[in-house]
Amino acid sequence: MDRRKFVALGTTSVCLMPFLGTASWLGTEKYRAPTVKPAWLIDLIKFNDQDLTELRKYKVTDNAHRYFGGYMSGAEIPNPHSTCAFINKAAEAVASPESAYYQSVAILTDMEQALHALLKMQHADGTIDLVDTNFHSTPDTAFMVKRLVQSYNILQASGNKNADRVLFLLQQFLQRAGEALIVGGIHTPNHRWVVTAALTKLNEKWPDVRYVNRANQWLAEHIDLDPDGQYTEKSTYGYSAVIDRVLITVSKGLHKPELLDAVRRNLRMMHYYLHPNGEVVTEASNRQDKGQVGTMENYYYACRYLALLDNDGEMAAMCRLIEKTSLRKLTDSLSYFLEDPALWKELPDSKPLPVSYVRSFPYSGVVRIRRNEWDTTILSNNPGWLTFHKGNAVLQAMRVAASFFGKGQFQSDTIVQKGNAWVLTRKQEGPYFQPLPPEKISPDGDMAKMPKSARKQSEIQYMETTVTITEAGGGISVEVDMKGTAGVPVLMELIFRRGGQFSGVQPYAGKADAYLFKDAQGTYTVGNDTIRFGPGKQEHKGVQLRGALPAADAPTVYLTGFTPFKHTIQLS
Repeated sequence: MDRRKFVALGTTSVCLMPFLGTASWLGTEKYRAPTVKPAWLIDLIKFNDQDLTELRKYKVTDNAHRYFGGYMSGAEIPNPHSTCAFINKAAEAVASPESAYYQSVAILTDMEQALHALLKMQHADGTIDLVDTNFHSTPDTAFMVKRLVQSYNILQASGNKNADRVLFLLQQFLQRAGEALIVGGIHTPNHRWVVTAALTKLNEKWPDVRYVNRANQWLAEHIDLDPDGQYTEKSTYGYSAVIDRVLITVSKGLHKPELLDAVRRNLRMMHYYLHPNGEVVTEASNRQDKGQVGTMENYYYACRYLALLDNDGEMAAMCRLIEKTSLRKLTDSLSYFLEDPALWKELPDSKPLPVSYVRSFPYSGVVRIRRNEWDTTILSNNPGWLTFHKGNAVLQAMRVAASFFGKGQFQSDTIVQKGNAWVLTRKQEGPYFQPLPPEKISPDGDMAKMPKSARKQSEIQYMETTVTITEAGGGISVEVDMKGTAGVPVLMELIFRRGGQFSGVQPYAGKADAYLFKDAQGTYTVGNDTIRFGPGKQEHKGVQLRGALPAADAPTVYLTGFTPFKHTIQLS
């Protein structure tokens, strides 16, 4: 099929589909949603078919099983999340004329069986379990509710008369879950907004003042956006995008356009969190996505929504970048686009995204430097305090440590700008302790009653580390200066992402993925992308110092020396 062509959606479906928002996007005239699906959306429907085919392999097919019709994890544990995933993907497929499963009676039967299982998995209080960790979980119920209401809307709008039983069971599950959302608690900051969005979706479908009151109770806490434009958890690959999506849901459903300001500010910040290959900076996250390799697909819905709402060329450019680098991954957002034909409209013309800049995000402890094809991230409160990306060649962390009283792994509380340089520092002490004065000695010799704080210190040793980072030679220059107690072994680590080839370094005998470096220059090449680094330094072969972090499970280049240690290495 020619990707430039469009496929018409049935007239009945268009009439039943909800419009985005309650007022026109484009002025005072009533907004008309497109009536045909764009090519990218048809691609997602095809991808969804592939996912659905794979998911069907995990169905519980034993008629005697308690959760017959439900779906299992890879560990063969029937659970609500796998079951919900099937229901969502099945609804998207059954409702889409472009799907191989369109109006499939067999899939509708599977959905009915899945919903019976899901209702058995639902507790009497309306909650479900995330069997990996959370039980009787209101927030996990909320994540599920929001998507299942979308599935309900999509299936209902399709006009499929064979879906009545599925819709009945869906409504039963959702309204039971609503009772939990009205009273249940949360674990993390983003859960507040997920619960609020689920309540909003329920209220849109089955209005209930209790839903609105509970939503407003959470909203009264205000959105936790810092001056950088980042949410509390700083979860750039995970929860920041979740919050953007759910705030849009709440803004639309509860008529609170002011909530979109937080979404705009977060997305503007994310423009500066992009690596040249379309990946996203994750090293400053406080959640499980910290340090993960991720792209921007989770932000696509929010970017597209605001690109169309605001006629924003930068948001449109971000959408096109995501389509280019991560289209397949957008399948998990398909329900947003099937539910809302207003999103099918052609994006406005792109405006260039920033590709050459120096930006500081002090509340996140991040400095970003990008110069077109390469970029670096400087991080505070992180032992991997620097990354360097050049296309698909990636230095995923630089670390430095000294065997200083078992606490010599360097990280800095702050990043300070000094002219054109960014400076990280840390000062440490290594004291010894004198005998206690007689009046502070416990007669029973119990050390818990004789703390170190009561002892006089002596022979105090000192270590002061300063890291100075500047732009130089088409890349960056990193100077590490460690002084104080002399003769302390020092170790610098250049930790690369797997998949490349080295030159100019020497394999470390007996240790996999370890390389010593003493030459003038080394390289690391992935495909057509090469990072150059040097010069090296080798004064000993200690590559695991006491008190330093364990070696990373990645190709690592080691530089070694002793204090006073001063070495400058360039990356380009």
